[in-house]
Amino acid sequence: MAIWDNLWRGRAEQFDSGSASTNSIELTKRNPSVSLTKQGAASGNLRVNLSWRMRTSDIEGRSRQSGRLLRNPMKLFQPDVVQAHTQGMVNVDLDLGCLYELTDGSKGVVQPLGSFFGDLNGPPYVKLSGDDRFGAPSGETIFVNLDHRESIKRLLFFVYIYDQTPAFDRTHAHVTLYPSNGPRVEIELDERAPQARSCAVFSVDNSKDGLTVRREVKFVYGFQAELDRLYGWGLQWGRGYKSQSRA
Repeated sequence: MAIWDNLWRGRAEQFDSGSASTNSIELTKRNPSVSLTKQGAASGNLRVNLSWRMRTSDIEGRSRQSGRLLRNPMKLFQPDVVQAHTQGMVNVDLDLGCLYELTDGSKGVVQPLGSFFGDLNGPPYVKLSGDDRFGAPSGETIFVNLDHRESIKRLLFFVYIYDQTPAFDRTHAHVTLYPSNGPRVEIELDERAPQARSCAVFSVDNSKDGLTVRREVKFVYGFQAELDRLYGWGLQWGRGYKSQSRA
């Protein structure tokens, strides 16, 4: 997250609208929700982006080790601990998905696994743009067509680890919402959950009060089926695979 984003956090609750390129609202435990309707952002395309990088604890550890080398130069000739290096270099494939329920009662999922990429201009009005398997700066993006918000009852955005290696504690991931109007909304996955394989990040509810985004950040030790049970979606789940053509 850019350093100038921190300058706006204290003013987040004052925003009614603004430039998405300069303003941001961070959803936290103390301030978990924001109304897209009140922000004037309940139409157009809502862009949801997941990005991540490996945590820098191993790098910081090497910086502290450099200080110790100045005090004890003979340690320079001792080999590095290989285990510490390899842990920092673990490749983690995080995926962004969305459970949806429409007002006509239909339910489903949009996710890379199983190639359920959705549709933006037809039901479910949710579309995954692609699958980032390497933690690229652009990350993964899902679009929601809020011009059809009357057809959407609720959405649940989640992140899961595809390769089944529990490594949320080794990544620094965050999800950013870019509404059609007003400041962007940011959610950090900053809680350590070493054995978790999935995380419900945020929900979007369509009620009489309009569209509301609510921070969830609930880590679970299973996959989509466990998130389904936690939020009462009622879908049937089976083993899925990624399409090689969308890599």
